[in-house]
Amino acid sequence: MYTKLNFSLFVPTRIVFGVGEFNNLHSQPMPGKKALLLISKGKSTRQYGYLARTEAQLKQAGVDTVLFDQIEANPFKSTVMAASVLARQHQCDFIVALGGGSVIDASKAIAVMATNPGDFWDYILVGTGKGKPVEHKPLPIVAIPTTAGTGSEVDPWGAIINEETAEKVGFGIDDTYPVLAVIDPELTLSVPPAFTAYQGFDAMFHSIERYVSKTANALSDLITLKAVEIIAGHITQAVNQGDNLNARAQIGLGNLMSGLIMKLSSGISHHSLENAMTAFYPDLPHGAGLLILCEAYFTDMINKHVCDERFVQLARVMGMPKATQPMDFITALTQLMADCGVADLSMADYGISPDEFARFTLNARATMGGLFLADRTPLSDNDCVAIYTAAYHKLTHAN
Repeated sequence: MYTKLNFSLFVPTRIVFGVGEFNNLHSQPMPGKKALLLISKGKSTRQYGYLARTEAQLKQAGVDTVLFDQIEANPFKSTVMAASVLARQHQCDFIVALGGGSVIDASKAIAVMATNPGDFWDYILVGTGKGKPVEHKPLPIVAIPTTAGTGSEVDPWGAIINEETAEKVGFGIDDTYPVLAVIDPELTLSVPPAFTAYQGFDAMFHSIERYVSKTANALSDLITLKAVEIIAGHITQAVNQGDNLNARAQIGLGNLMSGLIMKLSSGISHHSLENAMTAFYPDLPHGAGLLILCEAYFTDMINKHVCDERFVQLARVMGMPKATQPMDFITALTQLMADCGVADLSMADYGISPDEFARFTLNARATMGGLFLADRTPLSDNDCVAIYTAAYHKLTHAN
């Protein structure tokens, strides 16, 4: 199995990880004195006291806050613009993102637009974006995740939906890395079982994709395989025993590792195909969309025999130590999905119909085409439609 020995890694985020570390937020170096505090439009951040505790910690650190509480599960460009206006109006000098991946994703776009003119889509390089360079340094970001799924707290990327054009695009520059990430597994205890599964599998797919990507290298292989092993070994407990703090901490660690390798190796078109779905159906949780596609997507890849030994190795770290065939990976994956209660997710549950698959394919290439370049073998438009179709009909084991 050939492994590239060339790689480049840049992660400027100060990372504080561990149970109880949220209580030490006030002792961490803050990048300013007035923060735009971002939370989702849901209830959990308030209900479980995370917002009040964060405000108290920041006050203890000498930081004033302005609250913005309208971030969607798949954040919209219009929301980014509204929050950036608020940051300007109150002369905020940094951002605190308290929440899941959507809140932290949105914080990166908001950080850019709080210091730069125009519309956020002016700075998008693909699709209908205008491709302008970011002229002014974005506001610094402090990330406090309350979920374990995207790794966004330690990478520069954020996925934003332009609701006017139905485009979901990933955006990130070196200056949108959070300067500080405080990752306390206790904050994930309140995540319900289904979303624990969606988020945990999202984190695992980040590593799986990078392990089978043609951009994989010696360092990414070490990190991704270990991350997959950790998540696969603990996600069932985290889903079915939500108060199991050790399982939550292990998933948090696997998620952190999956985030750290975001710029060390590239994801593949699995994420592109899913982002096209959520661009048109923003109520579809991103992790659920990845789960819907995963069997069909990776079966297609295995049938092309582009990296058989890598799928065997993935199966081994996912609980099949005697695996010898690449399809053992699909067996391990589907068993894990069943154990977590997410094996029966359906596109139809979200109103998606087969006549949209060609449109999804075009959208995926236009908005997230860069990930297709990391595939080990090119996917044609017909291949993409076939993957969507197989996922829709659950025809995932046909050879």
